[in-house]
Amino acid sequence: MPTISVDKAALFKELGREYTTEEFDELCFEFGIELDEDVLTLSYYIIFKSDTHRDIQTTDQDRPIVDGVQEPPQLKIEIPANRYDLLCIEGIQLMLNIFLGRKPLPEYKLSQPADGQLQEIIVKEDTTKIRPYVSGAILRGVKFDKARYESFIALQDKLHQNLARQRSLVAIGTHDLDTIKGPFTYEALPPKDIKFTPLNQTQEMDGEELMTFYEKHQQLGKYLHIIRDSPVYPVIYDSNRTVCSLPPIINGDHSKISMDTTNIFIEMTATDRTKLEIVNRMMVTMFSQYTSEPFTIEPVKIVSEHNNETRITPDIAPRVAQAEVSYINQCCGLNLSAAEISTLLKKMSFRAKPSTNNPDTIDVEIPPTRADVLHQCDIMEDVAIAYGFNKLPRSFPSKSGTIAQPLAINKLSDVIRIEAAMAGWSEVLPLILCSHDENFAWLNRKDDGNTAVRLANPKTTEFQIVRTSLLPGLLKTIRENKAHSLPMKIFEVSDVAFKDLSLERKSRNERHFAAAWYGRNSGFEIVHGLMDRVMAMLKSAFITGEETLDNPAMNDSSYYIKELDDPTYFPGHAASVHLRIGNKDIVVGSFGILHPTVLEKYDLKNPVSTLEINIEPFL
Repeated sequence: MPTISVDKAALFKELGREYTTEEFDELCFEFGIELDEDVLTLSYYIIFKSDTHRDIQTTDQDRPIVDGVQEPPQLKIEIPANRYDLLCIEGIQLMLNIFLGRKPLPEYKLSQPADGQLQEIIVKEDTTKIRPYVSGAILRGVKFDKARYESFIALQDKLHQNLARQRSLVAIGTHDLDTIKGPFTYEALPPKDIKFTPLNQTQEMDGEELMTFYEKHQQLGKYLHIIRDSPVYPVIYDSNRTVCSLPPIINGDHSKISMDTTNIFIEMTATDRTKLEIVNRMMVTMFSQYTSEPFTIEPVKIVSEHNNETRITPDIAPRVAQAEVSYINQCCGLNLSAAEISTLLKKMSFRAKPSTNNPDTIDVEIPPTRADVLHQCDIMEDVAIAYGFNKLPRSFPSKSGTIAQPLAINKLSDVIRIEAAMAGWSEVLPLILCSHDENFAWLNRKDDGNTAVRLANPKTTEFQIVRTSLLPGLLKTIRENKAHSLPMKIFEVSDVAFKDLSLERKSRNERHFAAAWYGRNSGFEIVHGLMDRVMAMLKSAFITGEETLDNPAMNDSSYYIKELDDPTYFPGHAASVHLRIGNKDIVVGSFGILHPTVLEKYDLKNPVSTLEINIEPFL
């Protein structure tokens, strides 16, 4: 869960009173967040423990100094990962004040500009080649001070890091509207055709020069890969062809905001439309508190030329949902009426009322700040928080209690695990990520580009892809335990992953069983024996490849082996494992003695025999 720092004095001022650490910790618990650290209280404790002769009242002077100014006392608060509305002090103070009954629910509304003409972003067709979605909004009459300005910038950064996945899904650009003029155009052009002065720079650059200039930049360098290899870069112009931003990298210097900015133009580009609109709603709802008319947002018209679509953003209308009174009471162990539940939901920023059509139903309006609410179970959770977790009755859930059962694949995995362990083999649990070379080149295998799931931005070469075989993990385990007495017999039953573009998530998992023998002799017959034992336990009879499908033994699962020519294994010392079920013949795995070049890559001096099979066909 993310942890954010807020100014202690500023937050308590917004909440209308001073809190002790214990009191504020209790308030956080009641609201469903957690006080991780009170920095000032912690500094008192450390100084008191380290020097008992020192005057404890002087510890205020020991707080960190940032840019020549002493940093005010901070509260570090841990919030749920899906509560994007609590990523800044504006959201935390508003939600806590509503929870405490000190402030009414905000009425977010869209307002037309004075001239009645909405600003437009015209989307060109070529943007579909790189970042196809765009959204926007305007905040007018904003009054910034230093704290508000820093919070505005910090919220963008926090949204970029989590919900926007390092700007790959969504990138936010904020501009001083008084320095630019609409209508705006969102285009995709060759890098050489884009020329502007980047934020806080004095020299004009084109797209290619900008990539070279920022490739070693500590903050921006990590985002360049998102568009660098594309033949076109996304860019947003105003009506005078002034570059507003080159998303998702950097804004133009011409329209940069400052503490003197009062009218803010917010534009966002994305590869994910759902997350785009969530980010837009988070930005405008949090900082519309500071507009000339609080909680008022000026919308922007998005005109897409390639599909003739026109829409108004942001959409801040509350979502309408329903929750069952009986479901909430059953889950919480309560006996509340629909009216009582509606009152509790108001504390959590919902508008709710008993349904006129069904006495067991509540009509709930979900505010634009609550993107985390997807099901009535989320509404039930907020009812429990508003009621008080410590007040909920403690009882065994006899009405809803069930006896858990494992998934069939997990049950089968446990059976194989026990059988291998009883045969004298030791289970290991390597990491599911590995380097590309470990998974392919080191096993003398070639990557066709359509097999492995790659990490978009790996932090280290050790974790570049999701493994497609259990062998790299077993061999690395042996390598790191070479001092262990020989022979070494290890196995693993776990998942591998493969690309599968036919599925929504574009990948699929497969449960494999693998074993490796490391000793002074090949151990081929021992690995073969383990495979036979596992197959017998799986009720799969051994047959020869020549047996026909008319054989009665073929009615159930049966298997046979066939010589295999695979560069992973020593020539003439490998076999593929074939499973026959009815009239189906499936290759489920292979076993053999590893090739000497494989052993050399993994720095192993003795022979290794391995076995790997896919166990899912046995279900």
